[in-house]
Amino acid sequence: QDLQIERERAVYNISGGCTALVVVYLLGKLYVANAGDSRAIIIRNGEVIPMSSEFTPETERQRLQYLAYMQPHLLGNEFTLLEFPRRVQRKEVGKRMLYRDFNMTGWAYKTIEEDDLKFPLIYGEGKKARVMATIGVTRGLGDHDLKVHDSNIYIKPFLSSSPEVRVYDLLQYEHGPDDVLILATDGLWDVLLNEEVAEAVTNFLPNCDPDDPHRYTLAAQDLVMRARGVLKDRGWRISNDRLGSGDDISVYVIPLIHGNKQS
Repeated sequence: QDLQIERERAVYNISGGCTALVVVYLLGKLYVANAGDSRAIIIRNGEVIPMSSEFTPETERQRLQYLAYMQPHLLGNEFTLLEFPRRVQRKEVGKRMLYRDFNMTGWAYKTIEEDDLKFPLIYGEGKKARVMATIGVTRGLGDHDLKVHDSNIYIKPFLSSSPEVRVYDLLQYEHGPDDVLILATDGLWDVLLNEEVAEAVTNFLPNCDPDDPHRYTLAAQDLVMRARGVLKDRGWRISNDRLGSGDDISVYVIPLIHGNKQS
């Protein structure tokens, strides 16, 4: 798919990229494949079963650093693969500072050298973390022409189109009408916890007509509204006066009851 996008990008004049979250139903099993920072969860009896994990500069730090270690030319002599707790300043050359390399989960001390003043491969925390100060997600499709601003350094080698796949055996459980699979973009998960989403859906679905085929669509709509919030004088706000999502929000709520053995 990623190679096809690369081949066709000139024909269709498409730039940019996207993340991918795909679910395939096959012989009684759900296969959930994720490349990016969208998320899938299953809600069964009100309990949350995570079906994916996000791929971000923080979660993939070691893979990215290892790639830079193996192919240092990818850093274009502008970046350092090492991670520091904060940006290193010139006056700190010769002093000791905490750092992390690709083979380290914890931190150690090193003496700061001239090379360490280069911009870090991964910089920032949480939603602000970026690869080469450019992109905040490390798996997906496309972005073949993405470069570091004002440079000839390509980001694509650091972006993977390989998904992580998790399998859920539908036949192992008896599912009720309120047991669902939820797929949503980071716009939802940025502001709502798994448990908050589960609680919202678990409260919403029983209040719908059980025979209404649109009940799951309405539940998805409810989640979108909860994440977007209400426009107040201080911007969009959700429950507890928290900031609403400023990102695009796409949500699917998929019933699992059709996977039961007798159906």
